[in-house]
Amino acid sequence: MEPRNQTSVSEFILLGLSEEEDVQRLLFGVFLFMYLVTFLGNLLIILAIITDSQLHTPMYFFLSNFSFSDICFTSTTVPKMLLNMKAQSKAITYEGCLSQMYFYMVFGQLDNFLLTVMAYDRYVAICHPLHYKIIMNSKLCGLLLLISWFLSILDSLLHGLMILQLSFCTELKIPHFFCELNQVIQLACSNTFLNEILLYFANGLLGVIPLIGIILSYSKIVSSILKISSAEGKYKAFSTCGSHLSVVFLFYGTFLGVYLSSAATQNSRESAIASVMYTVVTPMLNPFIYSLRNKDIKQALKKLFS
Repeated sequence: MEPRNQTSVSEFILLGLSEEEDVQRLLFGVFLFMYLVTFLGNLLIILAIITDSQLHTPMYFFLSNFSFSDICFTSTTVPKMLLNMKAQSKAITYEGCLSQMYFYMVFGQLDNFLLTVMAYDRYVAICHPLHYKIIMNSKLCGLLLLISWFLSILDSLLHGLMILQLSFCTELKIPHFFCELNQVIQLACSNTFLNEILLYFANGLLGVIPLIGIILSYSKIVSSILKISSAEGKYKAFSTCGSHLSVVFLFYGTFLGVYLSSAATQNSRESAIASVMYTVVTPMLNPFIYSLRNKDIKQALKKLFS
């Protein structure tokens, strides 16, 4: 089979989660509900932080950006999937596929970096409370956010430029509900060695290093909390990072679970179903975790509704 040059590729076919019409109707309702909950939940977190002056602190500054990133992260995949289900179409244009892939990676990596920055913020707050305001000043917070955006965009741009160099065959079916980078690379007819090297290198560098940073931060946090003599003081210290720690476990737990399951099975459809956990379910649950476990957010939401 002769490969076609990438300039002649007009569209890809997203096979989705199921080909049965009844199942698609059910999935449409479920994913629409989850998307609306994700969008509204994270939007309420952002509005609560903006409107309550008591929440204008580094911790909630990063949380509002994290909620914004979650909205964008889910919006890169779910609306297109819902549109395809409604229109009974599985097609996505070549340009649309590359754009979806690019923004998906941008906001996925941004979530990753923001969780790391938030862990550092909690480390400074608990381990160096007297110097917290000096260390976590507005200049440093802005710089950390800027670096997170820069690295996320750079990583996604490198992958996008490498994809542009590939040639694709006539078989352009993606066994997923969105244009996932690895799935697109597997469709290429040309040599994908450099793409795969970049994929593994970037995932290792930008995935493992932030996770190590989070683990080190929380090892210092736990060590400092254990040194507190009173039980009340320990509880108060732990409650300030409990929500973030829950989100960290949820984010990395679902991602690693999907990655390991996809490595263990050759069934791409099963991997697509499993990836729903970190692409849709996790962003939906994050607002509930922060609103239910955080007293300040609860009070800010009450003020917002009143």
